[in-house]
Amino acid sequence: MSDFRIRQATTADIEQLVHLFDGYRQFYRKPSDLAGARAFLTARLRRGEAVVFVAEAQHGASGPAASGNAVGFTLLYPLFSSVRMAPIWLLNDLFVLAAARRRGIGEALLGAADRFARGAGAAGLELATEKDNATAKSVYERLGWSLQEDFDHYSLDLTTP
Repeated sequence: MSDFRIRQATTADIEQLVHLFDGYRQFYRKPSDLAGARAFLTARLRRGEAVVFVAEAQHGASGPAASGNAVGFTLLYPLFSSVRMAPIWLLNDLFVLAAARRRGIGEALLGAADRFARGAGAAGLELATEKDNATAKSVYERLGWSLQEDFDHYSLDLTTP
């Protein structure tokens, strides 16, 4: 039996998710902003704009990974593929606390996202990660994700003048 469980989060989970979400943002070199994280997550969940799966520690662990505490999450956004003429899901965020890593939690969260997207009739899941995130890339590839090399993805930052 595993020492964690995965379930779909609700607005009742916001306070636990806030700390994980803030840790995720700090991993990507953003400053801590608990109030902003709380407002962002609350809006996404209340409006039904995202689906979040949370990993909770079980079986009497201690510290940040104590039983009942959220130790990881993944956040999905719905999209549509015009080429496929089908819905797809963007796996936008995946994060596991450092103290809870190497226990299969990331893989379990990816599995929950996979099952959810398939159950919703999606044609696929997509994600992006930093080029040097070798640990995450190895997990994705081991689980059957493939690096798409036939498209270059661009972004336009609308927050700068």
